[in-house]
Amino acid sequence: MASELKNLSVFDRPVPPANEMSFGIVVAEWNHEITSALLNGAVATLRAAGCADDKISVKWVPGTFELAMGAQYFAEYTNVDAVIVLGCVIQGDTRHFDFVCQGVTSGVQQMQLSWNMPIAFGVLTTNDRQQAIDRAGGRLGNKGDEAAATAIKMVALQREMEAEDNGEVATAAGAAAENHPVVN
Repeated sequence: MASELKNLSVFDRPVPPANEMSFGIVVAEWNHEITSALLNGAVATLRAAGCADDKISVKWVPGTFELAMGAQYFAEYTNVDAVIVLGCVIQGDTRHFDFVCQGVTSGVQQMQLSWNMPIAFGVLTTNDRQQAIDRAGGRLGNKGDEAAATAIKMVALQREMEAEDNGEVATAAGAAAENHPVVN
């Protein structure tokens, strides 16, 4: 769904608790005003879900193109459960926009699959600065909020699937089933 039609800070389903999770956040320095606002949204969402400040690590990279490498550093050198990448690419007069957007998208997708780690894509690709402002805490919410919620949900899903694979009762699904038995 296009973000013109949806507030990025409103979620259709509840965000699971994140009190037992840790996150790395990689933020692009380029378009700093926008990416800082995305970072503020992501951190606020993680905190609201119960993630402690000492379980949130933030690193900066020069631009959006470098986000995938920053995510790889988190995967390689830390024990975070997920990484959130935050950047902003605004259309200009050249095709540079296309190359950066394609590169970061492919890089993040490759990272997720290679490292079996959730990497939430909080990258704005807009036609102009106003569209970026609208999606970084403006009238359309904050893509940083959405990326943090996505990271939390993907860690919860991964843990649920691992528990099921190990023959354990999945915590979220199991608790819901125990509290709401099926009645015939």
